[in-house]
Amino acid sequence: MLVVFQMMSCSELNKALGTVLESGAGGLSQTEIGNGLKEALKLGVGAGSDRLSKVDGFLKSPYKILLPEDAQKVADKLKIVPGFNRVEAEIIKKINRGAEDAAKKAKPIFVNAIKQMTIRDAMNILMGEKNAATQFLERTTRTALYKEFHPSMVGSLNKFGALDYWDKAVTAYNKIPLSKKMNPRLDDYVTNKALDGLFSMVEKEERSIRKDKTKRVTDLLKKVFAKQD
Repeated sequence: MLVVFQMMSCSELNKALGTVLESGAGGLSQTEIGNGLKEALKLGVGAGSDRLSKVDGFLKSPYKILLPEDAQKVADKLKIVPGFNRVEAEIIKKINRGAEDAAKKAKPIFVNAIKQMTIRDAMNILMGEKNAATQFLERTTRTALYKEFHPSMVGSLNKFGALDYWDKAVTAYNKIPLSKKMNPRLDDYVTNKALDGLFSMVEKEERSIRKDKTKRVTDLLKKVFAKQD
């Protein structure tokens, strides 16, 4: 059904949507479907960002951010350098604390994007895959979200001393004889990994709302998602 909608012209799509809405479960209006999907996304975003923004939300979860390959090489070499033998554990803790702190600021950015959802988006999501809402959100907001989220991430990483600590570690590494000079950036990497975690949490919540009727905590959610059951 999703493929059929995507192949239609705008006029054909509007006519088809009207038929679906008039004959669908409970005769749902376009506004109800749109608001229901937006409500579901807001719940998913809220739950996801709230969980990840808690202490250990990233650090002790499946979304724990590890070091990229280049940074791992630096950490491995520094194990023999006095004062930096635990650099990997320390920097991983700091970057995950930064991600947890920055996650607090993600919710309003997501919610603003959700407000831009169209009726066509809503129908495609409702009748699409179990993670269609998350796919929509990532496809339409990832670039803009990164631009807004990155400064918050840098601020959070600085708050926990992650970037300063890493700068000192890289400086120490570059002083090791015969070592290849490196300066792997962590802010871009951590920002993208944090966004990956946030989208994964939103997807988890979306699947839960679609599958578990007890998660549909409002009358509107119950009515809208009854259509896809």
